Amino acid sequence: MRYRTLGRRGPEVSVIGFGAMTLATGIYADVAEDEAAEALRAAVDAGVTFVDTADIYGPGASERLVGRVLGPRRDGIVLATKFGGDHDEEGRLVRGLGRPGYVRRALEASLTRLGTDHVDLYYLHRLDPTTPVEDTVGALAEQVAAGKIGHIGLSEVSAATLRRAHAVHPITAVQSEYSLLTRDPEDGVLAACAELGVGFVAYSPLGRGLLGGAVRSREDMGGGDWRRGNPRFQGDNLTRNVTLADTLATLAAGQDVTAAQLALAWLLRKGAFPIPGTRRAAKARANAAAADLDLPAAVFEELEARIPRDAVAGPQGDRNYLTNIDR
Repeated sequence: MRYRTLGRRGPEVSVIGFGAMTLATGIYADVAEDEAAEALRAAVDAGVTFVDTADIYGPGASERLVGRVLGPRRDGIVLATKFGGDHDEEGRLVRGLGRPGYVRRALEASLTRLGTDHVDLYYLHRLDPTTPVEDTVGALAEQVAAGKIGHIGLSEVSAATLRRAHAVHPITAVQSEYSLLTRDPEDGVLAACAELGVGFVAYSPLGRGLLGGAVRSREDMGGGDWRRGNPRFQGDNLTRNVTLADTLATLAAGQDVTAAQLALAWLLRKGAFPIPGTRRAAKARANAAAADLDLPAAVFEELEARIPRDAVAGPQGDRNYLTNIDR
């Protein structure tokens, strides 16, 4: 494993983290808690020190599991969680979750579930359209001063919003979906992060299971799987995207690495901190091992030539999902 500073002012973290969304039932498929705990321990045993969760995963179940499993190892973990991403039954963002009073309540609830007195990185999960981001970041800054938050993060925000927030208090990290299949951060957010000294954290770095080969047909997704409603996992879009995953797998085999490892190495080359999630201990170890790969530049050039930015079929989410992303 390799380690570097998250942004200009952040903590030192493993360059590959662990995203704990998949450890909770209700998002992709049912989860066996013992299996989930084993995957999380395997990642940490492999050198991962950067663990990311959120209050809506479960809801709350992921935070409780992370707190229980990593409690004895808390001092060696950079722990991140998020607030403000709650949705109604139609998938619309709940309004008002960026207000200062809610920030304080959400933080206290997360600390209780995590079994800790502070969180190292606390993100606003989605921009609250009813609250100026300056007010939300001001409330977060108060919690930094109180010692309950180490660093402030934002998720799925535009470069303009990042600059407004950063003017109130330094932002340590921005987290957005970024992978070979989702390249939107290249439109300005990555450049803004580099300019301001903000670390960029890539969630769903394996295309929600597509790039690693976990999903090849609708039969690979259970009845309650969130992806069944995602345009990229439907009909001809899914067929096209599986073909792209096959291209990645072929290139990876030529380097004697897995498709997931090559996809993660591509993100590391871009300067991102990917946080892949998995419920399998073996995959957690394999993902962590991608940090130590030393592949020729020509491999990445061929990868981008064969899977260009506009290759993916379908948007990253439905209309409600996209409405909640600050562009």
